[in-house]
This record gives sequence, C-alpha cells and structure tokens, in this order.
Amino acid sequence: MDVAVDMAAIAARVAVIPVLTVDRRETAVPLARALVKGGLPVLEITLRTEAALDGLRAIVAEVPEAVVGAGTVLDPVRLDKVQRAGARFAVSPGCTPALARAARSSGIPFLPGVQTVSEAMTLAELGFGVLKFFPADAAGGLTWIKAVGAPLPDLKFCPTGGLTADTAPSYLALANVACVGGSWVAPRVAVATGDWQSVERLAAAASALKRR
Repeated sequence: MDVAVDMAAIAARVAVIPVLTVDRRETAVPLARALVKGGLPVLEITLRTEAALDGLRAIVAEVPEAVVGAGTVLDPVRLDKVQRAGARFAVSPGCTPALARAARSSGIPFLPGVQTVSEAMTLAELGFGVLKFFPADAAGGLTWIKAVGAPLPDLKFCPTGGLTADTAPSYLALANVACVGGSWVAPRVAVATGDWQSVERLAAAASALKRR
C-alpha cells in the first residue's frame, strides 16, 4: 500500500480536517455526528487524553460515515495501538526514522509533521508527499508555505496549529496546501455543554471553504 497516495486521497476529501481533543468518551459520538452532518467527515482524534482511544473506537463503531484518524502519534507503539483501535490514518506533530519506517511497513496512511525544508526533503525521500506543517502559525505560517512552493514543487502541506476560521482561507488559496487542520470547528465550551448545533454550523461553514 502506498501510504503517500492514500493520505493524499484522504486530504482531497475535505478542505478542513477537525483536530479534536476528546475529554470524555460520551461526547465523542455526538461530536463526530455533528461534524459529519456539517460536511466534515474526516476527523483527527488527538491522543492527548485518557479518553482519546475509547472515543476513537466509539466513533469507528457508531459513525461509519466518518473517516477517523488519530493525531499525536509519536512512536511505533502508539501507531500500532491506533491501528488496532480502527484508525483509518495517523498524524504526528513531527517524525522520527523509527516512526516513518513503522508507518510504511504498517500501510496506514500517515501525515508526518515538519517545520523545516530539510525535514520535508527527508520525508519526501521516504515517499511521503503530503506533510503536516506544525505549528503553522508559530513556525512561519503563510510566509513559510509560500517560500517552499518553488523549491519543493511536488510536496503538499496540511498546515495545523493556530489556524482560525479567518486565516484558513488564505492557506487554502495556496497551490501547495492540500487541506488545513483546526480545532475551531469544535470549541471546548460547545463540546462540554453539548451544543452540537453550534458545532454543526461551524462545520458547515468550514466545509464550504474552497481550495485553489
């Protein structure tokens, strides 16, 4: 399986991938349903809480129309765990040689993170053509992505970290941006209070964003 091609296909499905922190398993399914109903079927569940894996499993079981991935996958052990939980893709804020090898051997579509041109070139040599640029806002933002477009014409990026509903369109207007990741579509207050209508409205607005 070509993990680079598969990740490109997943990224092509949506302009915005929600980056989600699941604090309680009980909120995972209604959150996923609201996002999918709003037009965002590709979801990244970050492994930042104890409830993350259980929440991912619940979404896989109960929201079949969602394409559920796992974020903050830092090592081969976590990669194996998320695959066993049913994740359709994996995302990391950076990458190590061991993690890259594990992703390629496992066959799971993988979105590794980069901050520098050297990191991007190294991962391109390993066959990864879609890369997460993180933390985008702090690491150079639009200026960085515009600058690397000419020397790295075959690479596509998914900027994540600090993006908002206001800044996302500027990223999506760039030819080398495949999609963007963001948490603004699932505000913590809305999730905590079960305000799924607000989440659905934010998802609908995000799903209407256009790529170049």
